[in-house]
Amino acid sequence: MTSRRRTHENLRSERGQTAVEFALVAPLLIALLLAIVQGGIAFRSYIAVTDAARAAARKAVLLRIGNTTQTDVTNAAVDAAGGLDQNKLGVSVTDPDDPGFSQAGSTVVVTVTYPYTIDILGIAVCRDCSVTSTMKDRLE
Repeated sequence: MTSRRRTHENLRSERGQTAVEFALVAPLLIALLLAIVQGGIAFRSYIAVTDAARAAARKAVLLRIGNTTQTDVTNAAVDAAGGLDQNKLGVSVTDPDDPGFSQAGSTVVVTVTYPYTIDILGIAVCRDCSVTSTMKDRLE
């Protein structure tokens, strides 16, 4: 009979232990979840920037052939980077006035840059970071 009473008393004395443990672990779990979400947002930005650079490089090849302007190349990058803030998107293309730019076998280089910030629970983990993608395309 005494052993049953001790077990019952021990259970009663440990009643709030689960709540305390959860209160200690919950902020870490929430921070981990937010870090995973922010990483996913950064990866989505990387995919969009890579696609924008690819589309702009294809358009830049047309620039060398004739009917396309530098503005068309920039617009192709902006159009392909759906979901990103178009005002923050930076596009640079090798100079079309460069000698040999329109010769077969010459390479055009398009670089697209997009800034982002990783902010987890008000703490800036990565401030003034950027995603950059560079694509090269050859004139055949």
